[in-house]
Amino acid sequence: MKNETETGRRWQSALTRKICLQYLLTLIVFIAAGALLVYLSVPVYRLLGLNERQSTRVFFLYLGQHSTVIIGTGAFVGWLLITWYFIRKPLRYLGEVTQSAAALAGHDSEPVVLSDDLKALQDDLNAVRETSMRNEALSREAEQRKNDLVVYLAHDLKTPLASVIGYLNLLKDTPDLPEELREKYLGITLTKADRLEELINEFFEIARFNLSDIPLQYGKINLTRLLEQLIFEFGPMLSEKHLTCRLEAAPDLTLRCDPDKLERAFDNLLRNAVIYSYENTKITVTVTVQGVNMIVTFLNHGDTIPKEKLERIFEQFYRVDSARSTSLGGSGLGLAIAKQIIEQHHGTITANSQDEWIRFRVNLPIN
Repeated sequence: MKNETETGRRWQSALTRKICLQYLLTLIVFIAAGALLVYLSVPVYRLLGLNERQSTRVFFLYLGQHSTVIIGTGAFVGWLLITWYFIRKPLRYLGEVTQSAAALAGHDSEPVVLSDDLKALQDDLNAVRETSMRNEALSREAEQRKNDLVVYLAHDLKTPLASVIGYLNLLKDTPDLPEELREKYLGITLTKADRLEELINEFFEIARFNLSDIPLQYGKINLTRLLEQLIFEFGPMLSEKHLTCRLEAAPDLTLRCDPDKLERAFDNLLRNAVIYSYENTKITVTVTVQGVNMIVTFLNHGDTIPKEKLERIFEQFYRVDSARSTSLGGSGLGLAIAKQIIEQHHGTITANSQDEWIRFRVNLPIN
């Protein structure tokens, strides 16, 4: 905001200087032209005064006697007209800017066109227009993706819920069911209930996303221990896909951050690595110190992400796999939330993918 204000002031000062310079140059040209006209009129006056008849001579004699008044009046009228023109010039500019602002507010699709003196402002307004249109398009697209996702999740809630109700009713209505079959139905019911919980959590994730921009609660943590604990908690999920996860970090690396939020960001990144890894492969989490920055890298072996998808991977509700697959599903908020948390810590996150490797690189200031 401060930079925009300074830019506006510089542009205003430049325009003011330009108008004042034009005004002074116009006055100089007017005075020079008037002086030249007076200088050239003297011999003409004498020639006509001698050669013409008496009435004409009297007229030119009158002009000569009142030349001071005539020249003064002409100079005053000329100055008045020039000054009036340059006083109205900023008002015309203001009218142009007001109309352009109204067109921008009305989402006019046509580019802004202003006078030549307002070229810099015209470029700025057109840049604002393009940014606004781009943001509006992204907002509509994100809203549409969110609405589609809510519809998908609402539809998917019915399947596990129907299964849970069906198997519970079966267990209730068949008290003499064999123990082996009872255990099987209970296992299926528990699996469907877990899936139902995941879908409900995704609903809460969507609802909480816009409320997640809250002040950070800073504290000093042992980052190595945090990542070790996180990897340990992912044990069952790793085992399910026969994955291994290795942490490469010096012992007892400390970092000043919001522990809860940063853990959530790393949780989302590790979960993403597990979901999109090939079975029987390895995930590597590496922590290095570079000057005043801590670099945390998540590397996994999976399908190469195309460049066009990689550019949008941190967008809200965007999923690399757009298919409605329960195994790859998710709200599409994990990476967006991770990026938001890391940027709140004044850090950066980047992603790249090639040769069936996917790497997320987090850069965080140590203090």
